[in-house]
Amino acid sequence: MQLEHAINFDDIRTLARKRLPRIAFDFIDGGVDGEAGLARNRVAFDRYKLLPRYLVDVENRRQTVNLFGHDYASPFGISPMGIAGFFRPGADLMLARAAARFDIPYIMSSASCDSIEAAMALAPKTTWFQIYGTRDPHITLDLVRRAKALGVRVLLMTIDTPVMGKRERNVRNGFRRPMKMTPSVILQGLSRPGWTWRYLTQGGIPMMENWRPYAVEGASANAIADLYGEQTPAPAQTWSILEQVRKAWDGPLVVKGVMHPADALKCLELGANGVMVSNHGGRQLDSAPGSIDMLPAIADAVGGRMEILVDSGFRRGSDVAKALCLGAKAAFLGRPAMFGVAAAGETGACKVIDIMRQEIGLLMGQLGWINLDRAGPDSLLDLLDLRMGRN
Repeated sequence: MQLEHAINFDDIRTLARKRLPRIAFDFIDGGVDGEAGLARNRVAFDRYKLLPRYLVDVENRRQTVNLFGHDYASPFGISPMGIAGFFRPGADLMLARAAARFDIPYIMSSASCDSIEAAMALAPKTTWFQIYGTRDPHITLDLVRRAKALGVRVLLMTIDTPVMGKRERNVRNGFRRPMKMTPSVILQGLSRPGWTWRYLTQGGIPMMENWRPYAVEGASANAIADLYGEQTPAPAQTWSILEQVRKAWDGPLVVKGVMHPADALKCLELGANGVMVSNHGGRQLDSAPGSIDMLPAIADAVGGRMEILVDSGFRRGSDVAKALCLGAKAAFLGRPAMFGVAAAGETGACKVIDIMRQEIGLLMGQLGWINLDRAGPDSLLDLLDLRMGRN
């Protein structure tokens, strides 16, 4: 299959699988433990059905959404994903350019290979920035300082990685620090010569540019990766780090990884402007509920006092429509975007965005929405409530 023949995200995933060695593909595709959380993220959407309204003039539909005071062309964006450059050199900047082309948010991870400075130079209006708490809080706060100096519009702080989940595919494949060239890894590389040639000619493990300022001068990519591993995760961090980030950052602040209504209220109390309901794409706690499962309770708890975003498991325009009906302002894609850029670079990333944009447009026409203000409970049927006789 060629990229131009891909019509959905399953096709994009297949293309990426044909290009990447298993060790790389599984890093993107995998979850933790038995990967029940991965399946749950998808199954959770089946609880809800969309209710169409007909004989509505839907010829001129607009999917524009306003997020933190700025209009974007569609109600979805690209989630932060670390070490994208391992899967294709320059992938972070390819994602940034693709998002800018379609006028949707791209959230650069602080664990990216390209730097936030480079991304802002290319796509200043659509690039947001995500950070983690670090064992040395001065690094966290310096990342905030850099984002502020660059004029980043929105800052996200991820809180759902106090410890790293047991990612069994990575363990089996030998994807860990330091990475060893075992016979299995070598055979995988030989099976994907194009990827392997690019990896070797680009110098092997990519540099984590956002972390270069915190290493000794002239540090190698391996040394910087080790520094990142020493600083994250930071299991001793508490709400105080969010208070410090809020004090240092005067723009919109979103807390990512919120799954409990009480935590959402705590974020609101500490001055956050939004939360991203997320179970880290099923990559942290395998027994966690799906993000869409917790979205209604969190929306009810905050009562419109902050903006709600959501990610984990979004694969269809109907998924996004359901999230909007349940109280989210926008949904974010992780794996599909990474598979797109891994399969075909910036063109692949654009393909992913265009597929989702077109699906949302079609859904709006079917549902009788001329704009996203129409999204709400009137367009949604909760099968669980129906089975239990709740109105």
